[in-house]
Amino acid sequence: MTEKTSRYIDPLTDFGFKHLFGNEPDKDILIEFLNDLFQGEKIIIDLSYSPTEHGGSNAKEKKVLFDLTCTGQDGEQFIIEMQRTGQEFFKDRCVFYMSRLISAQLPRGTQDWNIPLKEVYLIGIMEFQFNNINNNYLHNIALTNTDTGKVFYKGMGYKFLELPNFDKQEHELASDLDKWLYLLKNLSHLNKIPSFLDKRIFQKIFKIAEVSKLTKEQRELYESDVKAKSDWKGGMDWAKKQAAEQAAEQATKEATKQTQINIALKMKKDGMSNEVIAKFTSLSIEEIEKL
Repeated sequence: MTEKTSRYIDPLTDFGFKHLFGNEPDKDILIEFLNDLFQGEKIIIDLSYSPTEHGGSNAKEKKVLFDLTCTGQDGEQFIIEMQRTGQEFFKDRCVFYMSRLISAQLPRGTQDWNIPLKEVYLIGIMEFQFNNINNNYLHNIALTNTDTGKVFYKGMGYKFLELPNFDKQEHELASDLDKWLYLLKNLSHLNKIPSFLDKRIFQKIFKIAEVSKLTKEQRELYESDVKAKSDWKGGMDWAKKQAAEQAAEQATKEATKQTQINIALKMKKDGMSNEVIAKFTSLSIEEIEKL
């Protein structure tokens, strides 16, 4: 169930994200988000939503299911992925998703390479810390020449938004992208539209995001998503607590063992027998003999 104080939906749930960003009549929301994300690198005038399920060239190849995928006016494609938790092969999956859209551009069996590929971009919105190198909340990834640092191919790229690293307060929001990230992280905790979110598109989002305006079916889907997210968070918090307790217990055991060894070494130095040392340290005779 949603919290009683929650006036607006959580955009970081599956339902919430698709409700705000995945509807054709309201595609101007996604268009403006992408334009603010690309910050002039690309200007997106229009887009159309594409099927989220993509099969391979034959029945044996793995199907992929995107959260959102859309096509721009020039044929460029965008994959938008929401990722709640880290996975060992998350980067591999992103590369695989990208390659599936690229390989699908050429008809099967074609030998003609006298045509350019359409641009493909993957946008990852992540609720976990993805990059251990720095604390940036935006990571722009492209194919580059490692010797010169210059971009080798401009037709594909990844943009990862690492939400845990975004901790700006209201007075620190310096760009429209900052405002988008603030909105993603805080929308479900707000009870009114903040004055600094004064763009028309933000006003529209608040209007669409009101929980009271959801249909009965939409609300049931949303509440199911919220519960699943809450259960997942509770499970993660419990797992972390258990891991911390186990680590502390193990550290205590290791410290106790080392203390016993230090005492045993001093007793051996004083010429005491292994049997006496064992009695006072609780170490085995075999352990004492190896010291």
